Amino acid sequence: MLTNKMVVIIATEAPVGVALNTAALLGVGLGSHHDDTVGRDTVDAAGTPHTGMCVHPIPILRADDLRTLRAQAAARPDITIHDMHQVAQRARTYDQMSTTLAGTKPEDIEYLGLALYGPRQSIDSVTGALPLYR
Repeated sequence: MLTNKMVVIIATEAPVGVALNTAALLGVGLGSHHDDTVGRDTVDAAGTPHTGMCVHPIPILRADDLRTLRAQAAARPDITIHDMHQVAQRARTYDQMSTTLAGTKPEDIEYLGLALYGPRQSIDSVTGALPLYR
């Protein structure tokens, strides 16, 4: 049984295209920061190679207040937070996003999604009441 858990939470009001892009970007962030999340490459019966994929199921949830949810997760030192915000969505380059974000007050950041990773119990305590994204 896996002891760690990851979830992606999408802002309820995000349009479908933004929600899908947000989930994809957060997944890349999760995979690049947590070495134990991607399994080894595999092959099928014909010997065709398939690259490794995430070893964790990743529930996609939705929430109205991502700022509060992020603060709750940040209060838990055992949870890693990855976030996607409108500063990133509006930027044309990573450098532009980084520069704009550096000048943005935390209370002015509008979150489109969060990805949380940590011990199952900790993640469940923060996200347990959230509905699945449908």
